[in-house]
This record gives sequence, structure tokens and C-alpha cells, in this order.
Amino acid sequence: MNAHSSPDKLIPVTVLTGFLGAGKTTLLKRILTEHHGQRIAVIENEFGPESIDNDLLVQHSDEQIIEMSNGCICCTIRGDLVEALSDLRRQRETGKVKFERIIIETTGMANPGPVCQTFFMDDEVAEFYKLDAVITVVDALHGMQTLDDQPEAQKQVGFADRILVSKKDLVNDLDYQALRARLMRMNPRAAITPVHFGEVDLKEVLDISGFNLNDIIEIDPAFLAEQHPDAHDHSHAHHDHDHGHDHHHDHDDEDHHGCGAGCQHHHHHHPAHDDEISAFVFKSEKPFDPAKLEEFLGGIVQVYGPDLLRYKGILYLKGVKRRMIFQGVHMMTGAEPGQPWGPREQRGTKMVFIGRKLPRDVFTKGLEMCLAGG
Repeated sequence: MNAHSSPDKLIPVTVLTGFLGAGKTTLLKRILTEHHGQRIAVIENEFGPESIDNDLLVQHSDEQIIEMSNGCICCTIRGDLVEALSDLRRQRETGKVKFERIIIETTGMANPGPVCQTFFMDDEVAEFYKLDAVITVVDALHGMQTLDDQPEAQKQVGFADRILVSKKDLVNDLDYQALRARLMRMNPRAAITPVHFGEVDLKEVLDISGFNLNDIIEIDPAFLAEQHPDAHDHSHAHHDHDHGHDHHHDHDDEDHHGCGAGCQHHHHHHPAHDDEISAFVFKSEKPFDPAKLEEFLGGIVQVYGPDLLRYKGILYLKGVKRRMIFQGVHMMTGAEPGQPWGPREQRGTKMVFIGRKLPRDVFTKGLEMCLAGG
């Protein structure tokens, strides 16, 4: 993944994905017409009955880029994403259009992986834009069925940095909690937030920093409790939030009180779902042998890269005074040194892998063999 001298100057890009009919377009219409004071360029990757209504547009033109009433712009992709991004960059640099950020809406059936990879593989894109986060909208009413029927929907959940659940008011709380527990097992990194039709605070969608190489790994505490029922997580995962968003997460809401890890007592109402996309966490307080770990991770990415959706780790390496931060999307990986370990700080490794039918034992045993001991 490309490193840049001044990432603060790059234009942040949000990828908005989700199930057909889940409410992505409703959310987009709100962003494109509300007076929020930000100039946002939206790239629409689908142009069908759900696309932005013409009556919302200020002017009609033959160009792909149309200005909205609040200064935002809408760009319809009829070709390649890289071309659309390059075109927007040229028009911005020549002063034809103004925008501070981009939202890309993918089609309801799209796997967001290739879109994400564009920002790491294409140098021209990476020198002007930075990928901020993948936001996935899930329909509470049809979510279970869609996850059963659509492999791409599972990938959309696995890639997400934040999951917005629409239509929660149309289901009872048991069904919502069962869906939430299923989403959490597929992706314990993503905060899960219920939203009403398009009524979402923009702060829930923008500046998530999901792709930043920082030493924050958000993992749902219920997921950790479910994976390791006897272990107490001392890393305060539920406080690991970049922008103080933790008060938005619905596992802190009043409807979750008195509900144990993953709401286990609700599960007898729903059959277990053996989803292709799932997650696991690796933790150790022993340091890694850096050479062994590099060789093992390189091999794992080569073999399982197509099935690895998102992975991130804070690594404790023998003989290294700083934590090492790494992350990846499929076979694209990046790493850089993080903060120095504090003199009294408990050092340790924490890694999360999200992917399709990943052999957890192969990963775990391999990583354990890379440990250097005490």
C-alpha cells in the first residue's frame, strides 16, 4: 500500500455499499440535498430506477458530472472507476468543480473489494485520494434472507468499517438482536448502528479512518466474550474508538442492557448460520520472531489472499521497541511502525482476520510457531 508524505491533503473517499433496497439511495439523496456545508462528490455506480431523481438536479447537461442544489456534485460512472476519479481530479484542479470528499455508491450486487483495491494499486489514484471507510447498509427486514441467498452481501458485511441497519422498526427486538449477532460474527470490527430511512448523522459515515494504519482495532466486546468466554479482554476493545463514536454504537444502547455476550439466550429462536464470511482474533503476550512472522504472513497472503477480505494487526515483535501496525485487503498489505511501547505497558499482539472459509487452525498454529517465546 502506498505511503504518502502528507495524507492529510488527500481527498477522503467513502465507499457506500449494501443490499438492494436497504436504503443506500435514500441515504445518498439526503447527503446530496441536505445543507450540511460540505461539498461532496458522489460517484454513482448504478444508473437504474433507484438512482438520484432528476427533479433534485439543478441543471441538465451532457456531461457525466451534475451539480446539486447544495453544491454537491453527482457523477455517474458509465466506464471505469479510475477514469471517473481522474476526471474529477482534473476538473477540480482546473476549478470547474469543487469538492472536499467523495462517496462512491456501488451496485447492490457488488463486491466492494475491487473498489477498495483501486486506491492501493493505482498510483495516480493513491497520490490524490485516500480511502476512508466502507459503509454497508443492511436491511433488518430482509437481512437474514439476503445473507443466506447472496454471497456478495456477505462480502459487503465482511468489508465494512461501519454497518448501518435500516428498517429496524419493522422487526421485533429478538429478530434484530439475532441479525446483529450474526453480523458481529462475520465482522466484529464494524460498529453496528440502526438508522431510520436515510436519517443518519453524517459523522456516522464520514471520517471513520477505517483504512488508517493506526493502533486502534475496534472489536466488538461481545465477539471477544463469545470466542473466549473465560478470558477477560484487558485491551478495552469497546473504548478503542478513533473519534469518540462509541456512544453511537448500539451495543451500548439501552435496548442491549441485560443482554449477555452476543445475546446468547435469544439464539434458540433462530437456526445457526454457517456463513462463508467469518472472523477470528489472534492474541498473544509473547513477542513474534520478526523474520518468521514476515515469511509466514507472506505465505498466508499468497495462498489465502483472494479469500481474505480485511485483516489488521498490532504486532509485538522481539527486539523492536515500537508496536508494528499492519493491515490488508485481499493480497494488498501495508505495514509501518506505530507508537513506542510504554515502560509499564503490557505488550502484546492483537490481530483480526475477516474472510471466506478461512482455516482458523492453520492461521493460529502458524502464528504460534512464529512466536519467539518470553
